[in-house]
Parts: sequence; structure tokens; C-alpha cells
Amino acid sequence: MKENLLVSGKGQITLPAAMRRALGLGADTIVTAEQQGGRIVLMPAIVVETEIFGEADIAFWEDADRFGRGEREALEARLAQARRFKRPGAARKRPARGWIGCFSTPT
Repeated sequence: MKENLLVSGKGQITLPAAMRRALGLGADTIVTAEQQGGRIVLMPAIVVETEIFGEADIAFWEDADRFGRGEREALEARLAQARRFKRPGAARKRPARGWIGCFSTPT
């Protein structure tokens, strides 16, 4: 899904409702914005109380979230195949809220 978005004078954007629904982004959902080259990538995220967990714990989680060689491509291929075989008119299931996508650490 691709959309053109307008950046307001305050630097705000509004994500289209269809995009929010597809990603399970409800009100007050936290996302992480990351600059990757000339792109801005938004990812659903959760907040972790960093005072409770040490740097080693956070590093372990960040490492566990990384895809291994070929894993991302295999997952994307399976998703594309599932989308092709989806029955027309089938009821859409709403994605579960609270998807864990990344951990942000204070800098």
C-alpha cells in the first residue's frame, strides 16, 4: 500500500485509516520513525521501561528481532502467496493490537 501524505507546518502526518487498520494501529499506538538513507520508515513499537531492564537485555531483544539471511524474503514470499489465495469477499480479520516490532532505546 502506498499513499502520498502531506506534512503539516508542525511536521505532522496523518496515516490513512486503511493503512492503520492493516497494521493494527489503534489510538495511542506508539510507532518508531527511522531514517534509512532517503526514506523515513515507521514501525509499530512498544515502550520498555529501560530502568527495569539492563543494556544486555535490550541488546538481546534487538538481536532477536533481526531477520537472519533469507528470512525476510521467505516471509514476504509467504505473505504474497497468502494474499493471492485469499478468497474474494471473505471477511477481513482485524490484526491483533500490540504488535511487537522493535524496541527503542534512549540515546
